[in-house]
Amino acid sequence: MEKQALPASSCSLVLMEETKKSHLLLSNGNGGGYPPAASNGSLTVAGSAGGGGGVVGGACAGPDKKGGVVQGAGPGYQERETWTRQMDFIMSCVGFAVGLGNVWRFPYLCYKNGGGVFLIPYLLIVFVGGIPIFFLEIALGQFMKAGSINVWNIAPLFKGLGYASMVIVFFCNTYYIMVLAWGFYYLIKSFNSVLPWSTCDNPWNTPNCIEIFRHPECKNASFANLTVSGNLTCAELADARSPIIEFWENKVLNISSGLDEPGQMNWELMLCLIAVWILVYFCVWKGVKSTGKIVYFTATFPYVVLIILLVRGVTLPGAYDGIMYYIKPDWSKLEEAQVWIDAGTQIFFSYAIGLGALTALGSYNRFNNDCYKDAFVLALINSGTSFFAGFVVFSILGFMAAEQGVHISQVAESGPGLAFIAYPKAVSLMPVAPLWAALFFFMLLLLGLDSQFVGVEGFVTGILDLFPGKYYHRYKREISVAICCLLCFIIDLSMVTQGGMFVFQLFDYYSASGMTLLWQAFWECIVVAWVYGADRFMDDVARMIGYRPFPWMKWCWSFITPCVCMGIFLFHLVNYKALTYNNQYVYPWWGEVIGWCMALSSMLCIPVSVLYKLFRAKGSFKERWAHLTTPVWGGHHLEYMAPDIKSLNSLSPGTDDNKIIIFESVM
Repeated sequence: MEKQALPASSCSLVLMEETKKSHLLLSNGNGGGYPPAASNGSLTVAGSAGGGGGVVGGACAGPDKKGGVVQGAGPGYQERETWTRQMDFIMSCVGFAVGLGNVWRFPYLCYKNGGGVFLIPYLLIVFVGGIPIFFLEIALGQFMKAGSINVWNIAPLFKGLGYASMVIVFFCNTYYIMVLAWGFYYLIKSFNSVLPWSTCDNPWNTPNCIEIFRHPECKNASFANLTVSGNLTCAELADARSPIIEFWENKVLNISSGLDEPGQMNWELMLCLIAVWILVYFCVWKGVKSTGKIVYFTATFPYVVLIILLVRGVTLPGAYDGIMYYIKPDWSKLEEAQVWIDAGTQIFFSYAIGLGALTALGSYNRFNNDCYKDAFVLALINSGTSFFAGFVVFSILGFMAAEQGVHISQVAESGPGLAFIAYPKAVSLMPVAPLWAALFFFMLLLLGLDSQFVGVEGFVTGILDLFPGKYYHRYKREISVAICCLLCFIIDLSMVTQGGMFVFQLFDYYSASGMTLLWQAFWECIVVAWVYGADRFMDDVARMIGYRPFPWMKWCWSFITPCVCMGIFLFHLVNYKALTYNNQYVYPWWGEVIGWCMALSSMLCIPVSVLYKLFRAKGSFKERWAHLTTPVWGGHHLEYMAPDIKSLNSLSPGTDDNKIIIFESVM
């Protein structure tokens, strides 16, 4: 493997091996008594530990940088599993980052925030926030070869960042799968000659159910008492309900009156939930070798369905008007702060930043993979998918508005409202409705499925990395995945009850909200740029990919991205509104307390772990800080960061007690 010369000044790596201990210490060779490094990079062996017990300097860090302890080197060091081919990694990232939010959230935000004008703040924040952190997480995982917890061995004092991301991704894995269960339920119900949500003659329908509203006939006030459908007058039409809303609320959710009334369990929905969890388990249980193959289908087939739906959508009457509402620019919207906040929040959601899963996926890369190029390719795919999905969604919504004779603002929805109300209603108006319904929900299932199982992969990777090789068990991975899935499933049972939707919204609004992700991203930038060192990490990236990334990345990590994250975070905090359901039901105070506990359970991991470690350490504050921010290197760093270190393996251990051999080489 070719090692590239770096533009930084040559630096040396000192390795001290104590024959009776398994760990190694790194130094830049500036300690007292160390022999100077040979200018040609040759190996120098010294017979005494002139530097004492301190650890100074760092791997290619220069005189003022901190060093680190190397763990996992030696005969017992086990190579980390890697992707079979690099495309497996690309597809896994596409599958994870491109999810339901691209289809049901971005198009609505684009329409709501000025159409095509929304792309200006969106693309701006992509380059100052999205791509820099996306690249940072992948590069960190690739460099440290560890999951979301051990990756912060790069600055052990801030390992709480890893625990915070594990908490967030655990909550995500728990509630996100409910969307898949609902989608799977709709998919099964699509295999009927008449879609059950298209008629009002079902057991779950109420007397207020009406299939065709005929709103235009009620626009004139003089027709207030006109009977327009069945026995309903225009005055009564305001209380009428669509069959799709009744199917969603009365059949699928069977929703109760509030969070304090859990009610009975929906057994059909529970069976769908079990089926989806079994699917997820068998996608993840064998690790990245199997996951990398499955995502070829789950990540690409939704694009096939999107193209089919687009071709069908643009041929429908009203499609042109829908698309125009989607992209028509409203320049006045740029003056509104909410537009910029929506753009920032959407990017952090859709890029899957702060969850630790990107770090886990990056850790399975080859050490010299060009993750810099990958980050830009993946960002382009992610944002491109969001924009493309908008044409699909709004061509269908335009048709729906034209069919019902209403303005598109009355049918434009986001989130579950689009997936389970607006879109099913639209396909029920098409010829051969069951076919289009089945296609849409199959696409929805695949879009969510790969996001779900890669999220589980990221969580399990973080857990397994906590247990070194000596805890090896043949089925360790399979058992860990099973425990994770079972634990999440038990929590999910609260969401298949009649009050389940209220629990789902509580998880969605607090546990993995914009605030928690922004808080996480802010600290990631601060730790890498200011604690470990932005220049130092740029050197590490250059060592991996063979060239230095554009300095823009360093500027973003150091200044721009933390400011963007904290600005949006404070905006969310100042403009906080209590959670409601359908803008009618207000959550009780104890429900909000539970929500804030979920949010703080991840956010407090960072400051609490920092204070705990500083309190437990010994010495002055400066000594504690120096010790706790010293990186802990992995065994692979010996191979890739010091070409001459391979000769270490050829040396047999000395026989003298506590004898230390010091190696120094120039990179």
